Amino acid sequence: MEEIPLAPSRRRFFLTGALGGAGALLAVLAGWPVWRFLSPRAGADAAENIAFPRNQVAVGQAHFFNFRGRSAVLLHRTPGEFVAFSAICTHLGCIVQWLPEKGEFLCPCHGGRFSAEGRVVAGPPPQPLDRLPVVIDADQVRIG
Repeated sequence: MEEIPLAPSRRRFFLTGALGGAGALLAVLAGWPVWRFLSPRAGADAAENIAFPRNQVAVGQAHFFNFRGRSAVLLHRTPGEFVAFSAICTHLGCIVQWLPEKGEFLCPCHGGRFSAEGRVVAGPPPQPLDRLPVVIDADQVRIG
């Protein structure tokens, strides 16, 4: 039996395809943990309403928690004044951080900054943080 020789262009096509497929697979494997880190968590423990003791959050401080399967934050702006926001940046969905020394939220992904009222102060976010309803009931702060 005679072997049929393959043209060099056919071998080159095969090697290019194999290396491209392996490179794409490696890119997906390396990118998946980064995607999971940056994307907000969805939870099955999505409570409709949540309550905290008023004294759990000091004035000027923030308390992060899960609300309806997403990250949220309760901020005690002034004595007796509480506000709650979604902690998900409106730019690409990263979780914001509270900077008490500046009195604002910071998105660590692209430097977006939000005021204590949730408004965009600087950076790429197109919209303010989503505000959540807050009700103060005796010694409890209820969100939802």
